[in-house]
Amino acid sequence: MTRHFTLSALITAIILFCTSLCPAQAIVRDELVEETLMDKELQNPYQPYKYNYEDLKRIPIELRVMVNIKSENDVTEGERIVFLACHDVYEKGHKILKKNEQVYAKVETIISSGMNGIPASIIFSDFKFNNIDSAKVTDIYEVYGQDRSLWVFPLKWALTFLPPTGSLTNFIKGGHAKLKDNETIELYYHPNW
Repeated sequence: MTRHFTLSALITAIILFCTSLCPAQAIVRDELVEETLMDKELQNPYQPYKYNYEDLKRIPIELRVMVNIKSENDVTEGERIVFLACHDVYEKGHKILKKNEQVYAKVETIISSGMNGIPASIIFSDFKFNNIDSAKVTDIYEVYGQDRSLWVFPLKWALTFLPPTGSLTNFIKGGHAKLKDNETIELYYHPNW
């Protein structure tokens, strides 16, 4: 017991001694920052909003895409997509969004479909309205493809007793993310935020 303890203490001491000699612990100077930003006064770009999260009032906004998106391959990240308002939207008797008014959104992220039935998805963000403050609207909306993993995983486990057949289900891919012009998406406008 003592022999094992002394051996482990000796190994620990050697490791600690060797790591203390590593140059990785030296202070690294950032020459780019020193040359370009040394004499500049920087301001914090973050301006905290004074939201009232206790207020639960929300107004639904239904949108539909102007042009069909047949799969996640039809769009690119950063691309602007045009949506149309499905109905007039009112707040306190005033019309804030007209029917068929254009609303622009950005394709934030595209996730391709994966093996084992994992679906593809497209995340839309940065919705721009004419008369509505975008900070008071739901900031993202995600469209998913068909999730085939719900039947692929049970099938995989059912076929594991036959050695190679369970692994063959790995090649079943998930569905494509689609958005047709007759489908509606729903965002929420929070007027009191």
